[in-house]
Amino acid sequence: MKKNHDAFDDTESLITVRDWLRFAVSRFNEAGLFFGHSSDNAFDEAAYLILHTLHLPLDRLEPFLDASLTHGEADALKNVIERRVKERVPAAYLTHEAWLGEHRFYVDERVIVPRSFIAELLREQLSPWLDDPESIHSAADICTGSGCLAILLAHAFPHAEIDAVDISKDALAVAKRNVADYGLQEQVHLVQSDLMQKLKGRTYDLIVTNPPYVNAPSMAELPEEYRREPELALASGEDGLDHIRRILSDAPAHLNPGGLLVAEIGHNRDALETAFPGLPFVWLETSGGDEYVFLLRREDFKNRRL
Repeated sequence: MKKNHDAFDDTESLITVRDWLRFAVSRFNEAGLFFGHSSDNAFDEAAYLILHTLHLPLDRLEPFLDASLTHGEADALKNVIERRVKERVPAAYLTHEAWLGEHRFYVDERVIVPRSFIAELLREQLSPWLDDPESIHSAADICTGSGCLAILLAHAFPHAEIDAVDISKDALAVAKRNVADYGLQEQVHLVQSDLMQKLKGRTYDLIVTNPPYVNAPSMAELPEEYRREPELALASGEDGLDHIRRILSDAPAHLNPGGLLVAEIGHNRDALETAFPGLPFVWLETSGGDEYVFLLRREDFKNRRL
């Protein structure tokens, strides 16, 4: 019986970076890969993986397109492209890095790949919704995962003490590495807790959270790339609101007077507003629109039924 042809068995003719880029884009498109972690198309993802694997600047493809590769470099590219195609491993897990703006974070399969609209809001210190950034002396990142938002909090509010909270020991091990990489061990404190369960007595000027929010129907239809991520960090019950319900219930007790809660909830705006008609959600404008991140002040919870 004739063996089916495998394109990865016939790569000897690929000599230059340009050759490998074309090959990777073709294989990614042929395989119908899903893009949504580090890029949104086959070309950008192929360029990123090639530049990273060859230890080249990630923003300078053009000067290297016609450079010839060594046998070792070609083998490395073949391996990373083949894994992306055949195993559907997200690019960030192949390179062990993810970026939020100019900030790089170590990642592996113990955490979801960082992606949050809250990151871009922190770059502006939550302006215009926060009048005085100097007023933030304490903050918490609930469901910190890789620690990315906690680290961005520390950069946005350098005088604040930050608690980075997660239920997963594995995730906190990744967060510990990232906190150390940024030299923030004295400012960012790792706390293992199921949401706010072990934060008794702690209050904050600011709480941010990007909790699990994928509903059951969506979980059943996730692309293979997302199934590589920890389910614990994605699934949140039948309607996707299990975690945010608990956060809304517990947040008032952990916010100082005037304190802010900033939360990301994916595509669940309509479901959330239906479930909590008494809360005056303020929806923050991000690059994705005004339906993914909301803000509440501690006083917004007063005398509200949750």
